[in-house]
Amino acid sequence: MVSLRKVSKSYVRGRQSVAVLHDVDLDIPDGDFVALMGPSGSGKTTLLNLIGGLDSPTAGSVEVAGAHLERLNSGQLAQWRAANVGFIFQFYNLLPMLSARSNVELPLLLTALSAREREQRAMIALSLVGLADRANHRPAELSGGQEQRVAIARAVVSDPRLLVCDEPTGDLDRQTADDILGLLQRLNREHGKTIIMVTHDPKAAQFASRQVHLDKGVLTDAPVV
Repeated sequence: MVSLRKVSKSYVRGRQSVAVLHDVDLDIPDGDFVALMGPSGSGKTTLLNLIGGLDSPTAGSVEVAGAHLERLNSGQLAQWRAANVGFIFQFYNLLPMLSARSNVELPLLLTALSAREREQRAMIALSLVGLADRANHRPAELSGGQEQRVAIARAVVSDPRLLVCDEPTGDLDRQTADDILGLLQRLNREHGKTIIMVTHDPKAAQFASRQVHLDKGVLTDAPVV
């Protein structure tokens, strides 16, 4: 599913070039659930953004779901993301004026599906995360855990092959976080979703099949202390 070769990423700040990732090699098989760990500033989110097609490498090859992302222009990347990737973030990014169902439907507005078909798919996704009975509730009427479940339903409604998650439980209490992580684990095991999750929480990482550690832009074999 994911194959990175000699991937480096630098940003220009003023007159300086700041290197964030250094010659990263990484393979993630289809159906894997990987926790990407490391201290703050280690490059975790940058690496996740490259894999999700939200950013482009300075050097190296990023192949995901059969596409070499470094070869795609911005329009092609947008089409590729819509077809292949679901995004789940720490902050849910739900539109407050829309119902849960309408928030979940948003990724489908760019498709040729009819309004009825969009509604049906959104309800299936909400049922999958256990929130079919909250379909008409707005975000302000939901708990934090329920809002994250809506965000997960939105991420899976277009049936992507890959889910990329950036600290998906960072804003939740322990029990609610464990519930969300259990849901991600079920999406991986029962529905075959490949999941890459950035987390600083060792307990959250235990829900993944394996852990990858990043320190100062370099992948390491051992956990970073």
